[in-house]
Amino acid sequence: MTPSTLDAPLRAGLAALQVDLSAAQVQGLLDYAALIAKWTQVYNLTALRDPASILSHHILDSLAVLPSLQAFTRASGCDALLDVGSGAGLPGVVIALCCPALRVDCVDTVGKKAAFIQQAALALKLPGLRGVHARVEQLAGQYPLITSRAFASLPDFVAASRAQLAPGGVWMAMKGHTPDAEIAALPADVEVFHVEPLEVPSLDAQRCLVWMRKKAA
Repeated sequence: MTPSTLDAPLRAGLAALQVDLSAAQVQGLLDYAALIAKWTQVYNLTALRDPASILSHHILDSLAVLPSLQAFTRASGCDALLDVGSGAGLPGVVIALCCPALRVDCVDTVGKKAAFIQQAALALKLPGLRGVHARVEQLAGQYPLITSRAFASLPDFVAASRAQLAPGGVWMAMKGHTPDAEIAALPADVEVFHVEPLEVPSLDAQRCLVWMRKKAA
């Protein structure tokens, strides 16, 4: 299957998720899948190499967070997010494509992955998207929303990025099964205020979103 044949399954997935995108945004997602497939041949961005798997396991998996993310940004006025351990830009690039009003910084310790995200920002014409080659602890700014997908355990994710969380901000972690042991191991000043199951079209696997914040003093 080539990227050009992914249009129908992508649109079916968007319909299942009840995510409404413009024709240009749909094309951007297809172009992004093609970029991942192309760069992975040389830079090993992901273990998945065929476009169909990239669509189901990466693009649609990332798109599954959109309804909740968009509800959060509308309610909170959030205008920026940090995607930690972004790898090939998942979910950061997908979010930047679908939510152009958001400033999205994707940080990764692997230089070639940050460079890929920078290239994707140029190729997909996303001025609000930035790939950053650094450890998250080294970043100077603060963000109202910090995301991760398969980055680390919840305690490690929170520990690494707590200085980058703006006052009143939240963490949104994409996980598989509900990580009860990780939740129990969170520091005393961090609370989970919502665990949300996700249904990913074409993917027979459990997914959930774990929403966390610092407890009020």
